[in-house]
Amino acid sequence: MATEHINVSHVAHLARLELNAEECEVFQRQLDAILGHAESLAALDVTGIEPTSYPVPVYDVMREDEPRPSLPAAAVLANAPDQAQDQIRVPKVIADA
Repeated sequence: MATEHINVSHVAHLARLELNAEECEVFQRQLDAILGHAESLAALDVTGIEPTSYPVPVYDVMREDEPRPSLPAAAVLANAPDQAQDQIRVPKVIADA
């Protein structure tokens, strides 16, 4: 079991989640189990083991960045549900203040 407990109800409040007491208890047990497992991993002696994030080497394969002609505006606007002044019109996403 982890030595430090994370207050699930406090974290839920910060995340604006409404959890009842039963859900907080379930999440608390799960979180304690996860932190306990992390503690057991921290206790392992890993001296001499090289850090890695992948089990096999990963090589970057990138193509050359070469300029190419883009689509004509008419082709781009052909599938636009709404357009104005040769631009795609989208719904307003910023709420009025």
